[in-house]
Amino acid sequence: MTLPCSPMGCPMDAILRLLMGPWTTYILWVLRTNGPTRFGELKRRVEGISAKVLTQRLRMLEQAEVIRRHYEPTIPPQVTYTLAPRGVELTEVLDRLDAIARSWHAEDASKLDRPAEPKTKAVA
Repeated sequence: MTLPCSPMGCPMDAILRLLMGPWTTYILWVLRTNGPTRFGELKRRVEGISAKVLTQRLRMLEQAEVIRRHYEPTIPPQVTYTLAPRGVELTEVLDRLDAIARSWHAEDASKLDRPAEPKTKAVA
C-alpha cells in the first residue's frame, strides 16, 4: 500500500530527506550502537565531522524528534544525546543497513584478494 502525496508532501520523501543529510545516518547509527553519548564522544566516534556540522545535524534530528538532548548544568556542562522513540523506530532499518554494508564490504574485500584475471587479446 502506498501513501498518497498531499500538499504537505510525501511521507517517504520527508523521511528520506531527513536521513540523507550529511553524516545523519551515521550519527544515528552511533547513537543506536552506543546508547546515550556525550557531544565530545559523539564527535570522536563520527570521525571527520566538524563540531559545526555535528551541531547542525543534532539540532535538525532533535527538531524532528528523532533524538533527545539532555543538558546538565555542571561545570563544564554535560550534554548527552540519545535516540527518541522515533529514532528507536529506525533501529531495524539501521541494523539492516549495517548487515548490507558488512556484506558489501566483505564482497569488495574478496575481490581485492583475488588475482587479476589475465586479459586476452581479441582475435580478428
